[in-house]
Amino acid sequence: MTQPNPATELAKERNRAAAERTLMAWIRTSLALIGFGFGIERIVAAIYAALGDVVNPLRLSRILGLSFVALGTFAMLFAALDHQRQLKRIQRNDLIYQSRQSPSLVVAYVLTGLGAIAFLGILISPLIT
Repeated sequence: MTQPNPATELAKERNRAAAERTLMAWIRTSLALIGFGFGIERIVAAIYAALGDVVNPLRLSRILGLSFVALGTFAMLFAALDHQRQLKRIQRNDLIYQSRQSPSLVVAYVLTGLGAIAFLGILISPLIT
Protein backbone atom coordinates (compact mmCIF):
# COMPACT_ATOMS: atom_id res chain seq x y z
CA MET A 1 0.00 0.00 0.00
CA THR A 2 1.37 3.41 -0.96
CA GLN A 3 1.67 6.19 1.57
CA PRO A 4 -0.28 9.38 0.81
CA ASN A 5 1.87 12.23 -0.44
CA PRO A 6 1.62 15.10 2.09
CA ALA A 7 1.91 17.72 -0.68
CA THR A 8 -0.96 16.12 -2.59
CA GLU A 9 -3.09 15.85 0.54
CA LEU A 10 -2.45 19.52 1.41
CA ALA A 11 -3.35 20.53 -2.15
CA LYS A 12 -6.59 18.55 -1.85
CA GLU A 13 -7.37 20.32 1.41
CA ARG A 14 -6.74 23.74 -0.20
CA ASN A 15 -9.05 22.81 -3.08
CA ARG A 16 -11.73 21.66 -0.63
CA ALA A 17 -11.44 24.93 1.32
CA ALA A 18 -11.66 26.92 -1.92
CA ALA A 19 -14.79 24.97 -2.88
CA GLU A 20 -16.31 25.80 0.53
CA ARG A 21 -15.57 29.52 0.09
CA THR A 22 -17.11 29.43 -3.36
CA LEU A 23 -20.24 27.73 -2.03
CA MET A 24 -20.54 30.35 0.73
CA ALA A 25 -20.24 33.13 -1.85
CA TRP A 26 -23.03 31.53 -3.88
CA ILE A 27 -25.18 31.23 -0.77
CA ARG A 28 -24.71 34.96 -0.05
CA THR A 29 -25.48 35.85 -3.66
CA SER A 30 -28.56 33.62 -3.74
CA LEU A 31 -29.91 35.02 -0.48
CA ALA A 32 -29.37 38.56 -1.75
CA LEU A 33 -31.30 37.78 -4.95
CA ILE A 34 -34.14 36.17 -3.00
CA GLY A 35 -34.28 39.08 -0.52
CA PHE A 36 -34.20 41.62 -3.33
CA GLY A 37 -37.07 39.83 -5.05
CA PHE A 38 -39.21 39.91 -1.93
CA GLY A 39 -38.25 43.54 -1.34
CA ILE A 40 -39.25 44.70 -4.81
CA GLU A 41 -42.64 43.07 -4.60
CA ARG A 42 -43.41 44.25 -1.05
CA ILE A 43 -42.23 47.86 -1.55
CA VAL A 44 -44.23 48.33 -4.73
CA ALA A 45 -47.29 46.71 -3.12
CA ALA A 46 -46.99 49.10 -0.14
CA ILE A 47 -46.66 52.13 -2.43
CA TYR A 48 -49.59 50.92 -4.49
CA ALA A 49 -51.75 50.53 -1.36
CA ALA A 50 -50.64 53.90 0.08
CA LEU A 51 -51.64 55.72 -3.09
CA GLY A 52 -55.09 54.20 -2.92
CA ASP A 53 -54.70 52.13 -6.05
CA VAL A 54 -54.17 55.30 -8.11
CA VAL A 55 -51.08 53.98 -9.85
CA ASN A 56 -51.13 50.80 -11.92
CA PRO A 57 -47.69 49.17 -11.57
CA LEU A 58 -48.50 46.78 -14.46
CA ARG A 59 -48.05 43.93 -12.02
CA LEU A 60 -44.52 43.91 -13.41
CA SER A 61 -43.12 44.33 -9.92
CA ARG A 62 -44.68 41.02 -8.83
CA ILE A 63 -43.30 39.20 -11.87
CA LEU A 64 -39.90 40.83 -11.42
CA GLY A 65 -39.83 40.01 -7.70
CA LEU A 66 -40.78 36.40 -8.33
CA SER A 67 -38.13 36.20 -11.05
CA PHE A 68 -35.43 37.31 -8.61
CA VAL A 69 -36.64 34.79 -6.03
CA ALA A 70 -36.60 32.02 -8.66
CA LEU A 71 -33.15 33.02 -9.91
CA GLY A 72 -31.77 33.02 -6.36
CA THR A 73 -33.32 29.63 -5.65
CA PHE A 74 -31.97 28.06 -8.85
CA ALA A 75 -28.53 29.61 -8.27
CA MET A 76 -28.47 28.09 -4.77
CA LEU A 77 -29.47 24.67 -6.10
CA PHE A 78 -26.92 24.79 -8.92
CA ALA A 79 -24.17 25.90 -6.51
CA ALA A 80 -24.93 23.06 -4.09
CA LEU A 81 -24.89 20.47 -6.87
CA ASP A 82 -21.67 21.91 -8.32
CA HIS A 83 -20.08 21.88 -4.86
CA GLN A 84 -20.92 18.19 -4.42
CA ARG A 85 -19.44 17.42 -7.82
CA GLN A 86 -16.24 19.31 -7.00
CA LEU A 87 -15.80 17.49 -3.69
CA LYS A 88 -16.19 14.13 -5.43
CA ARG A 89 -13.57 15.12 -8.01
CA ILE A 90 -11.15 16.12 -5.25
CA GLN A 91 -11.73 12.81 -3.44
CA ARG A 92 -11.13 10.79 -6.65
CA ASN A 93 -7.98 12.78 -7.55
CA ASP A 94 -9.73 13.61 -10.85
CA LEU A 95 -8.52 17.19 -11.04
CA ILE A 96 -7.88 17.51 -14.75
CA TYR A 97 -9.20 20.85 -16.02
CA GLN A 98 -12.57 20.55 -17.73
CA SER A 99 -14.15 23.51 -19.46
CA ARG A 100 -17.68 24.17 -18.20
CA GLN A 101 -20.37 26.82 -18.23
CA SER A 102 -19.78 29.31 -15.45
CA PRO A 103 -22.74 29.62 -13.08
CA SER A 104 -21.77 33.26 -12.56
CA LEU A 105 -22.08 33.91 -16.27
CA VAL A 106 -25.53 32.28 -16.39
CA VAL A 107 -26.72 34.43 -13.47
CA ALA A 108 -25.25 37.53 -15.14
CA TYR A 109 -27.17 36.81 -18.36
CA VAL A 110 -30.44 36.24 -16.49
CA LEU A 111 -29.93 39.44 -14.45
CA THR A 112 -29.29 41.34 -17.68
CA GLY A 113 -32.59 40.05 -19.05
CA LEU A 114 -34.46 40.93 -15.85
CA GLY A 115 -32.89 44.39 -15.85
CA ALA A 116 -33.97 44.95 -19.45
CA ILE A 117 -37.53 43.86 -18.63
CA ALA A 118 -37.62 46.18 -15.60
CA PHE A 119 -36.25 49.07 -17.64
CA LEU A 120 -38.84 48.59 -20.37
CA GLY A 121 -41.62 48.25 -17.79
CA ILE A 122 -40.64 51.50 -16.10
CA LEU A 123 -40.25 53.20 -19.46
CA ILE A 124 -43.67 52.23 -20.83
CA SER A 125 -45.73 52.33 -17.60
CA PRO A 126 -46.54 56.07 -17.89
CA LEU A 127 -47.70 55.51 -21.46
CA ILE A 128 -50.21 52.83 -20.47
CA THR A 129 -51.86 54.56 -17.50
